[in-house]
Amino acid sequence: MLQNRIFHNYTFGDQERKQLDHDGHYVLPELLTIDARERLTESLARIESLIPGGKKGYEPNRFAAEYDIYLESLIPHPQMLKLAREVLGEDIRYDHCVSLNRPGGNGGIGWHSHGYSEDDDRYGYIRIFFYVNGFEKDDGGLKAVPGSHHYRDPKIHGATDKALQEGWLVDKIHPDTGKPLRIEQLSVPLGTVVLMWTHAAHAVTPRKPDSDTRWTVVYGYYKPGKDPGKKWISTEFEQKIIPGEEELMKPY
Repeated sequence: MLQNRIFHNYTFGDQERKQLDHDGHYVLPELLTIDARERLTESLARIESLIPGGKKGYEPNRFAAEYDIYLESLIPHPQMLKLAREVLGEDIRYDHCVSLNRPGGNGGIGWHSHGYSEDDDRYGYIRIFFYVNGFEKDDGGLKAVPGSHHYRDPKIHGATDKALQEGWLVDKIHPDTGKPLRIEQLSVPLGTVVLMWTHAAHAVTPRKPDSDTRWTVVYGYYKPGKDPGKKWISTEFEQKIIPGEEELMKPY
């Protein structure tokens, strides 16, 4: 079945990959098509409506693709897999689809990172964030620390910028430049896609009380070879056959 495009044309070659590897994240502004933005907004609004009363331990936001057919359809979408493989190589596995919607007044989230293959950098894990309606740096905005992913630390933590600066960031330098690591605050237009290595330190600023909902979903893919740990995917869904991409759900 022919699927509608979700991305406009873009370039992700050697130079873009070098930038991703240098910073730990890479921004593709306004990549999502109008059709994709409209359908994602509808699906993410539906997920949000299902959260109250959701099954504990199997919440609609954490298992989003299992509650919405459109979100599920993007897991093996040819353009999605092309982008993931441009980062990771041909052999990849799907890990999760999580909605990260932030309504007005949402408190954001403190500094953190995620893990995978800390002992072997041949195996990578990429998160692909869809920021459907974008964000400003002081309004549900993504913050990152370029170069933090090189430390492959899955337990970076800081409740505030100051806590991170006085804690984990002390004496941390970028291995390529030798310069101290610094916090970067991002602002992106609607339809932006952000790639981020799993070990990169990141946080989100609070959403202003009078702002509308920031519609966001993230998909995780990894290069198999190591145990990815606890996955936000049900056993039944992991065993599901996705036509044309049967390998995606196989264990690592």
